[in-house]
Amino acid sequence: MSMQSVITPDPSDAAALRGALSRFGTGVTIVTTKGEAGPVGITANSFSSVSLDPPLVLWSVSRGSSRYHHFAKAEHMAIHVLSSDQQPLCRAFSKSAHAFDEAAWEEGAHGVPLLTGCLARFECERYADYDGGDHVILVGRVTRAVLHEGDPLLFWGGSFGGFACGGDG
Repeated sequence: MSMQSVITPDPSDAAALRGALSRFGTGVTIVTTKGEAGPVGITANSFSSVSLDPPLVLWSVSRGSSRYHHFAKAEHMAIHVLSSDQQPLCRAFSKSAHAFDEAAWEEGAHGVPLLTGCLARFECERYADYDGGDHVILVGRVTRAVLHEGDPLLFWGGSFGGFACGGDG
């Protein structure tokens, strides 16, 4: 039997809770918007579908992020679901809001930068935002979606990986 750890969330030890949360594997996205001085992007794995009718998705941005103000007031944004070969792009946007030199992209409606080659892209208009503690939960109404075939970029336990299907699929 495997060993079990018990964690009581405590702000003085956020790393312990982060370690527990990292046990939930997620896809990886880059969210983009038009900033005051040009295109802005941020890597996020806090993406989820919300509703099909109306078509809503959500993601969360940290209030402590230097990019927070761009997204907190953005009326339009695009959420890009990354493919397994886009890990370098993910890392680039983790470090810089302006990593567009390393990406193939075009300007979409409302000046929102649209990355190419992603598994899926959701162009959204702001629908709602909610207080989420040290984050803000941003809900977007999907106005257009684009999808491509490929393998997803996944994040689990602090590392990137892929998807392995065992058994009958």
